[in-house]
Amino acid sequence: MKWKKFRIKTIPDAEDIIISALYDLGLEGAQIEDKVPLTALEKEQMFVDILPEGPEDDGVAYLSFFVEEGDDGALFLKKEQVTEQKILSCVREALEELRVFCEIGEASIEVDETEDIDWINNWKQYFHQFSIDDLLIIPSWETVKTEDAGKKVLHIDPGTAFGTGMHETTQLCIRQLKKYVTPRTRLLDVGTGSGILSIVALLYGAEYAMGTDLDPCSRDAVADNMRSNGIRPEQFEMMIGNLITDPAIQDAVGYEKYDIVAANILADVLVSLTPVIVRQMKPGAVYITSGIIDEKEQTVADAIRAAGLEPVEVTRQGEWVSITARKRA
Repeated sequence: MKWKKFRIKTIPDAEDIIISALYDLGLEGAQIEDKVPLTALEKEQMFVDILPEGPEDDGVAYLSFFVEEGDDGALFLKKEQVTEQKILSCVREALEELRVFCEIGEASIEVDETEDIDWINNWKQYFHQFSIDDLLIIPSWETVKTEDAGKKVLHIDPGTAFGTGMHETTQLCIRQLKKYVTPRTRLLDVGTGSGILSIVALLYGAEYAMGTDLDPCSRDAVADNMRSNGIRPEQFEMMIGNLITDPAIQDAVGYEKYDIVAANILADVLVSLTPVIVRQMKPGAVYITSGIIDEKEQTVADAIRAAGLEPVEVTRQGEWVSITARKRA
């Protein structure tokens, strides 16, 4: 399948209104490119595979829309055949109507033909099996190599939103989990994403895991990865909601129930989470944090101590830091 790509040059403040206007034309699923810094909410939602800060905002945004193209070059919008010129005419008209009452920037349009787009399978050329010490992480389209036959195996496929274990922050958490997991471990995984930390803990013998995440898509990602790794439903439960601010979620997760809490999230979110999460931890429980850029290490360590937890180990990989702490028995 091929697609025509219509790319509009605009400004960040106009992204939402342009997307809405073009949605009415049948153009859906906009790809947004800009350099706007993350908002507090967006930072709160980035629980796994965290990236460093991006380049400085230049006030420019690009919105790309894709229209299906048939073998004969015909374009289809809302299942109706249309021409490229017809789409361009409608888009330009919609943009000029918006320009009357709001700033939309240059609003120029580029048209390009893409190669076949397979949003999930295109990951296959970039994601291959790799090891974290004795743990082999492997996608479904590859087989275990002979030299890796003795390793513990985690089956996981890359998705559009959640991590695979390649990022340093996730690897730091995995190494700490392996140190502290026992056959009696009950784990709380805050910002579970793909479920990778919980599944790793269960593979290494943990008794039970509870995952929480803000993104409803996490539920399906976790379910897929549970099936791939033979995890039973009673071993790993998922809850969608904000553990930091929602008392109902806190109650449902439970108090003084967990031997380990793992939180691979941004430092600023850890500062808010830590005084809350103490109540979910059993006396003597371990708190494994990651996602901390090195200059934020002291901020998180101070928050951990202020919550009555005692840091017991700091590990580093690249520019990222993991702090492991313990609740007093």
